[in-house]
Amino acid sequence: MVGRFEGLTDIQWEVLEPLMPKGAVSVGKPHTPWRKVCNTILWILISGARWADVPIGEQWGSRSASHRWLGLWQEDGTLSKILSTLLEIAQLEGLLDWNRLSADGFFFSGERRRRAN
Repeated sequence: MVGRFEGLTDIQWEVLEPLMPKGAVSVGKPHTPWRKVCNTILWILISGARWADVPIGEQWGSRSASHRWLGLWQEDGTLSKILSTLLEIAQLEGLLDWNRLSADGFFFSGERRRRAN
């Protein structure tokens, strides 16, 4: 089932904004605002759509910029920091029920291991 996501609310952004990288330096034009990048990345993750289908509008970042930042955040640990902070907040607010936790998805390493015969 495909989820629906229209963009971060102001309250959600207040939680995420302090977790964004500080002082990003780029040559040329300024980078896409973090809120737009987050909206686009979350839209992809929630909807399960392809990057080519990223909506166009005021609250969305470009697919190329958002895809690039997703890769950089995965490499530099920003994504892990965001996830651990959100889990901690949810736990403190009593929003997690670890007895009913489930995960959906199939993940594997990009490198296949050969089975020992």
